[in-house]
Amino acid sequence: MSFRLLAEDSGARRGALQTAHGTIRTPAFMPVGTQGSVKAVSPDELRQLGVEVVLGNTYHLALRPGALRIAELGGLHRFMAWDGAILTDSGGFQVFSLDHLVRVGEEGATFRSHLDGSQQDFTPESVMAVQRQLGSDIAMAFDEPVPWPSDTGRSRAAMERTHRWADRFLREPAGPGQLRFGIAQGGFDPSLRAESAQTLGVMAFDGFAVGGLSLGEPKPLTYELVALQTEQLPRDRPRYLMGVGTPLDLVEAVSRGIDLFDCVLPTRIARNGSVLTRAGRINLRNRRFAGDAGPLEDGCDCYACARFSRAYLRHLFMAGEILAHRLASIHNLRVLVGLVGELRDAIEAGRFHQVSARLREQWLAAPLP
Repeated sequence: MSFRLLAEDSGARRGALQTAHGTIRTPAFMPVGTQGSVKAVSPDELRQLGVEVVLGNTYHLALRPGALRIAELGGLHRFMAWDGAILTDSGGFQVFSLDHLVRVGEEGATFRSHLDGSQQDFTPESVMAVQRQLGSDIAMAFDEPVPWPSDTGRSRAAMERTHRWADRFLREPAGPGQLRFGIAQGGFDPSLRAESAQTLGVMAFDGFAVGGLSLGEPKPLTYELVALQTEQLPRDRPRYLMGVGTPLDLVEAVSRGIDLFDCVLPTRIARNGSVLTRAGRINLRNRRFAGDAGPLEDGCDCYACARFSRAYLRHLFMAGEILAHRLASIHNLRVLVGLVGELRDAIEAGRFHQVSARLREQWLAAPLP
């Protein structure tokens, strides 16, 4: 097995996921590098922030520059100069987000490229082949998510197709040392969610994802469905909650047995001038920061906080300087990487209940607008 469960406390798990490019200490937050780059942040900076795994996207990389070209240039690790682990999402969410531009059948999905309008075909087999060419450490199965809200009939049809695609995905060869994760679906119906986790759980995947959530449904429902599926999924393999990454979401999901996360939030809000602090999300474009000589967050050990003031970053944003995006992104990523590190230490020390209660209270009092 590539995953070792090292400690459990109050439903939370501390583990180690061994990949071809190093060990990932779990729980872990994965910055999103959709097109082979975490926006505005270099690989060396990611390492300094404590990042051990990043996410790339099969859909975007297959369309540009193409999986074959990346393979000819030495694979995705060499291409993006990242020596840590890489997880590649299958592209299912992106394909089905195209809505009226995609046709779904038993074979797979046919859609129009958002770049040039050309026809593209994704199947479980082709998605595995692309990820094999990319050389990622973890390859995700091709799945069919459903939007919120969706009725039971549509959710069941998509779930059962996802299961059949998962079986076909596993029949294709993986790359050397490449791990493969299945994606549990089921829409927003608890009985379907339980069925999907049970069905996938007996398949020969190295880990499992909880997919198709955080699409606009109420947060209590998100957490309910996460807990339902983690209870059904195999205990000895890692669990990945896709596309979720607010501080409060991380605390709640770890408490329900999730090991891996990804989210565009830290770099996306940074580009809009927003940073995460214990007092909540603040917008540095606000005039009140024009004379603020303090760091973005007292006690933060990131490069932005160690060297620069809120006033300086506000000036950079108002002047349209690219450094503003970089510094805010570095800080926001450090907040989330540091948060899961704190949760990891708490699990190991047997103090998860106390630490998670404090963090939950802190982030409930500091909501993200």
